[in-house]
Amino acid sequence: MMKGFASAGDLTEKTVSFTEVGRDIYAFTAEGDPNTGVIVGDDSVMIVEAQATPRLARKVIDCVRSVTDKPISHLVLTHYHAVRVLGAAAYGAREVIMSATTRAMVAERGQEDWDSEFARFPRLFQGHEEIPGLTWPTTTFTGSMTVWLGTRRVDIAQVGRAHTAGDAVVWVPDEEVLYTGDIVEYHSACYCGDGHFTDWPATLDAVAAYDPRAIAPGRGDALIGADRVAEAIANTKDFIRSTYRPVQKVAARGGTLKEAWEAVRAECDPKFADYAIYEHCLPFNVARAYDEARGIDTPRIWTAERDREMWDQLQG
Repeated sequence: MMKGFASAGDLTEKTVSFTEVGRDIYAFTAEGDPNTGVIVGDDSVMIVEAQATPRLARKVIDCVRSVTDKPISHLVLTHYHAVRVLGAAAYGAREVIMSATTRAMVAERGQEDWDSEFARFPRLFQGHEEIPGLTWPTTTFTGSMTVWLGTRRVDIAQVGRAHTAGDAVVWVPDEEVLYTGDIVEYHSACYCGDGHFTDWPATLDAVAAYDPRAIAPGRGDALIGADRVAEAIANTKDFIRSTYRPVQKVAARGGTLKEAWEAVRAECDPKFADYAIYEHCLPFNVARAYDEARGIDTPRIWTAERDREMWDQLQG
C-alpha cells in the first residue's frame, strides 16, 4: 500500500493575517498556507497569486474590501501551481499576467498538477467544485514588464529558475516592497518537486539585489525591515543547499533514492523539521534533487503513477 502524504491529514484551519507592508500594499498570509499580495493603485487593485479555489479567493477579496472599494483590475501569477492559480475566476480581473514560460507549463502540465495537488492537499481545495478550469493568462511576458496602476509603477520580472522554471517576482519601487512567490519562504519548507536546485541560490541573490525594505514570501509571515528580509533569503538558501548537497553525494557514488532520502533527513531534520509543510514537501524534494543530480534538467511531470513509483523506491 502506498504511503499517504503528510498533508492529506492536515485539516486544521489556519488563522489569516492581513498585513500592510508598505503604503497601500498588503500581504494576506495564513500560517504557512499560500500567501497572496494586494497592491492598491490610484484607481484599481492588483492581486498577486489567486489562491487554490474561488472560495478561498473570496477570503482575500473580503480583506481587500476592508481597505478599499477600488475594482480589481490585474492578477499576477508568479508560477503555475494549482494552489496559486485556480481561484483566479473570483477576482474578475481584466488582466491575468504570467510569464510566457509559466503559460507553457500550464499547457504542458497544468492538469496533472491540479490532479496531484488536489489529492495530496485536500484542505487547500475548499469549494473546488467552483473552479471553472485551468487558469490561462490574458498577458504574458518574457524577461520583464511594467504595469501602471495610475501613478503607481509595478515591475514584474523573471530573475531566474528556482521553485519552477517560470518564476516571477513583483516589485513596487515606490515603497521598495517585493513579492517573491515561492522563491523565498519563511519558516515554511520550500516545495522543490518542480524546482531547479543548482539555479536557486543565484536566483535568491537576484532577489536580494532589489534591496527590498519588505518582502511577502510565498509562504510564511510578511517580513518588514532589512534584517528580516536578509534572514529569510539566507534561510531559504540554506534549505535549498542542505537538501541538494547530500543528494549530490549519494548520486555521485551511484546510491539509491532511499539512501538520498536518509541523507537529507540526517541533514535537514535537525534544522527544518518544525517548518510548515516540511513532511509534505520532503519526498518530492528528495526525488527532484536525485533527478537533477543525475543530470535530468527538466522536472518530470507528477502523476499518481509517479507518486507510487517514488514511494516504492523510498520504502525500499
